[in-house]
Amino acid sequence: MMRYLLLAAAASAFQQHAVTKPSVAMRGAFSEPDFCDGLPGALPPTGAWDPLGFTVGKDSGEIRRYREAETQHGRVAMLAVVGFLVAESYHPLFSDVTGPAIDHLTQVRKEYPAFFEIGALFIGLLEVNRALQGWAFPSSRRVANTLKDDYYPGDVGFDPLGLKPSDPEAFDAMVTRELQHGRLAMLAAAGFIAQELTNHKTIIETLKLLVLLDETELDKNLGLDLPSGDVATLDAEIFSPAKDTFGMGGN
Repeated sequence: MMRYLLLAAAASAFQQHAVTKPSVAMRGAFSEPDFCDGLPGALPPTGAWDPLGFTVGKDSGEIRRYREAETQHGRVAMLAVVGFLVAESYHPLFSDVTGPAIDHLTQVRKEYPAFFEIGALFIGLLEVNRALQGWAFPSSRRVANTLKDDYYPGDVGFDPLGLKPSDPEAFDAMVTRELQHGRLAMLAAAGFIAQELTNHKTIIETLKLLVLLDETELDKNLGLDLPSGDVATLDAEIFSPAKDTFGMGGN
């Protein structure tokens, strides 16, 4: 349920004036000096990949703000992907919350409304902390929505396990890994949501049906005797929406 509250949390609106480029120490083998203000995250084979030109003509402050948004959305998406798979198999907080994860928030709001409000308050506190850590207070209506000069995008000071490297190159490598996992997670979370809206089955259930379908294709092509079922039946099962008991769509 918390993944949906995290997805619903608004980005902070407190921010700053003049913004300088990240120091040379912040740049390493995972960046290109002339792309994205030299921030790490550019890897082969794509390299400086910006087909829509979001960073073209943007100053350092704007690019760093984009990176802040990308990093935070990637973190939320990674939590969401894990939340989908865990909560649909076993909900650690509410044993009576079942079915596709896209329905869990509705169920919790109906059964435990106080928990929803407490969760929203907790997320609000986290966002205020992020605003105080990274965003400069606007000096005027025209000078707003900027990061502090000494703030590295995404570094909110939360590192309870001490994983942040002190070596600049190792730091760039870790930042790049986080970005790549976050980018993949954003695509995966979007795919999970789209799939559940389509057939209203849990992700695990859909994956099991796809595995059975693959085994049936093997059976047909190689003459193996796999206990799977016929392709037409499995195909219909995958794409037929399950009954929706919480008003979220489906048949």
